[in-house]
Parts: sequence; C-alpha cells; structure tokens
Amino acid sequence: MLSLDVVAFACASLPPPPARVLEVGAGDGELAATLRTLGYDVVAIDPSSGGAGVVPVALHELEEPDASFDAALAVVSLHHVEPLAESCRRLATLVRPRGRLVIDEFDVERFDERAAHWWQLQRIAAGAQPQEEPGEAVAHLRAHLHSLSALRDELGRDFALGEPVRGPYLHRWGVSVDLRSAEEQRIAAGALPATGARLVGVRLSAPR
Repeated sequence: MLSLDVVAFACASLPPPPARVLEVGAGDGELAATLRTLGYDVVAIDPSSGGAGVVPVALHELEEPDASFDAALAVVSLHHVEPLAESCRRLATLVRPRGRLVIDEFDVERFDERAAHWWQLQRIAAGAQPQEEPGEAVAHLRAHLHSLSALRDELGRDFALGEPVRGPYLHRWGVSVDLRSAEEQRIAAGALPATGARLVGVRLSAPR
C-alpha cells in the first residue's frame, strides 16, 4: 500500500510538473501512477516488475538519452541495484545538470538486533511466521544490501547530496503504516534506531 507520507515527500522534493522523472525500482508502479495524475512525465523502471506502466529493465541497462530527465526518484530501491558503481554512473548521465535526485532509503547499517526483534514481533502479531533470529536477520541484510554510506559515496561523485533526514521505516516493511507512531515513539525514547533516511541531491555540472 502506497503511503501518503511517501507521496508528500516526493512531491515536496521533485521539481514541479510537468517535469520528466525517472523512478528507479518502481515496483508495482503505484507511485508512478500517482505522480502521473499530478502532471508528471514519469518513466518507471524495475527489473523484476510486471506492473502496469513499469519498464522491466535494470538501471544500468536503460536506454534513454543522456540528461533527458529533470529528476530521478528512488524509494527504497537503490540498496538493491547491481552493479552499484555502474548503476550510479548511469543514473548520473540520465539526469540533467542541476536536476534533482530524491531518495527514500532503508539504512541497513542502523538496522540492529533491537530493530530486528521489534519488526519481527509486529510481523508475528500480523500473522506472519517467525523467521530468522534477530542477530541472523541483521547479518543477512548487512551482507546483501548496499549501505546508505556506500550509496552516498558512489552518488556523491556526480550529485551534491544533502544530509539525510532520519526517521521511521520498519512499519512500512510488510507490517502496517498504522504502527508509524509507535515506531516514532520508540525512536524518540532511544529504544529503536531510526532506520529510514531521506535525502535530496542536485546533479553537478561536472563530476567531483
């Protein structure tokens, strides 16, 4: 289910419509469809998606003219892209100079056993079967996902990136958006890490 909070973040960070936007990792295409109704010209891609209006292609293989997008948007997707360096270089060539890069991410480096335990408890309460032990879940994800710092290192060659705004993420991860307040309260109390991160960048005219 598409969160209204995600839509609000995207619209507040993207240039105004009818900007041409590349959505990376568009999944079922729900966000892209919403942005199109608001007047955006969206090219949505996802190598594993069969969603309507989503092109099933990997980022580094996308055939579009260089500098043909006013902005790129990635919602919890860049930590999966492969190969990382080539994908980030391709993203940079696709966005015009001074164009925007809007990122909503899961920071796996902040995902610890406390977060894994709380997330799994919410999943079980919702009817899911128990999975890995918290420590195993943390190790598995850190071994298989790109960290936010790795993404920033690669993207920072071609984009001036703002500092990440930290916030809740676990409630969005197959649990329930209704648990956002509960997660925020635990973050504020120091009982959970803020595993969500949002940041906006601007395409540099020349690489650093």
